[in-house]
Amino acid sequence: MKEEQKEKQYLKIYESLRKDIEEGLYAPGMKLASKRTMARDLGVSVITVEHALQLLEDEGYVTAKERSGCFVTYDEAAVFPVESAEYMTRSYWPDVDSDETGFPFSAYAKTARRVLSNYGEAVLQRCPNFGTEILRTALSRYLARARHIEAEPEQIIIGSGAEYLYGLIVQVLGRSRIYGIEDPSYEKISQVYRANDITTQSLPLGPDGIMSSALWESDAQVLHITPYRSYPSGVTATNAKKREYMRWRAQRNAYIIEDDFESEITPARKPEDTLYSLDGSGRVLYVNTFTNTVSTAVRTAYLIVPKNLQKDFEDRIGFYTCTVPTFDQYILAELILNGDFERHINRVRRNKRKNP
Repeated sequence: MKEEQKEKQYLKIYESLRKDIEEGLYAPGMKLASKRTMARDLGVSVITVEHALQLLEDEGYVTAKERSGCFVTYDEAAVFPVESAEYMTRSYWPDVDSDETGFPFSAYAKTARRVLSNYGEAVLQRCPNFGTEILRTALSRYLARARHIEAEPEQIIIGSGAEYLYGLIVQVLGRSRIYGIEDPSYEKISQVYRANDITTQSLPLGPDGIMSSALWESDAQVLHITPYRSYPSGVTATNAKKREYMRWRAQRNAYIIEDDFESEITPARKPEDTLYSLDGSGRVLYVNTFTNTVSTAVRTAYLIVPKNLQKDFEDRIGFYTCTVPTFDQYILAELILNGDFERHINRVRRNKRKNP
């Protein structure tokens, strides 16, 4: 009980300071009171204050300078929004025991232990065919606050990797359509489509995305693109090119599969707008994974299905059993809900800006 009370204390301090900073009571560059002064005024231990300040630093609200104190560095455009303290549990680690972009193992392991303790035998239960409610709900909330993607939990399908989800899309959209893919592109994209007897057209990339002449001259009825950073070329679609993709989709009454791999780890001040968030037609399907944000060993991806296609997905592939273990889904959900997931992304993005 005492440990739980301490946890609530440091979260209350964190939440209060975060709110004051966001509302401008602490201006950028302002020095906060010392840890000892803050601890004395609040009637808590210095360690409790340190934990609160560590969370704020992880999220980009403050920066600690050795022998100088803690200074406000909040920039609304650069901070990746984190879930409110209502859902947070203690997740402090003093040393990041991973490489520049790898998720801290200590935080992952602690969350896994917490899931085993809190959920017990439920981790061995079979989950709904499209994924656990807790992970789909956590993703829905995260995408809304971080990527401006409005998607109900029921629109989200969990699967073991993007390639698996490509195959599900094919079974719903049908094999008679021609799929346009970037050239060059991630090799497995074309391999999956060939394995499903899909006719594909390779559309050469220019410096800002698929070349306009190739796009408009193609016979494609489905366009599979990686607008943030196409692999292996590294080409990123400009805003003008994204608008062109949307015009092409509208004129052809086509579908777009938006493969959003790696976009969250951008060094930019804010993540790129997604085609899904720009689309109002219900003809953009969004795919992303935890491969780059957590680990390549986490074989979990998710697909957002437009509302007008939900029934088609339920009718045609709703019988499939979810391919991601319940335990793994609970861990990912907890990482999102307790703030570790977004704090990690904030930290990596700041490091990329400092060391381009």
